[in-house]
Amino acid sequence: MLRSALSAIFNSLPAPKVKAHCDGPCGVYDPASARIAAEAVLSMTKKLIALEPPQSNDPALWATYNNTFARYVAIKEDQAKETKTELLILWTDYFKPEHLATYPDLHDTFWKASKLCSACKVNIDLAKAEELMKSVEKIHNMFWKSKGRADAWVTAS
Repeated sequence: MLRSALSAIFNSLPAPKVKAHCDGPCGVYDPASARIAAEAVLSMTKKLIALEPPQSNDPALWATYNNTFARYVAIKEDQAKETKTELLILWTDYFKPEHLATYPDLHDTFWKASKLCSACKVNIDLAKAEELMKSVEKIHNMFWKSKGRADAWVTAS
């Protein structure tokens, strides 16, 4: 009876949404998702820099400009956050202490890449976005070498 009552209570409560890339031993890791997100950061940064404000005071033109600017910034920030999430998954879940012998700069590489993600969120800085791509490429190479492979670094743009 108590079990039934408790089950009814727990079943009526909303379950919290969770998102995880497996804390189980799935073994499915790939730096490609970090590359795609970092590439989007770079693309949005370039688009923001190239975006020309209207030369007139026309409210409709300014509304369009502001909307486009805000969308580019939102995408850039979202993708910088996604890049950081994907890098942290690789850093904390895939790479193990034994990898430090081969990659003594592993922690520093990931820490700096994570900091670059934050810098790309906060600023519209082409140099930081390009540096983030280089960091993700370095991580890509470390990852595939750790698996005994030499997968090519290929970007979408």
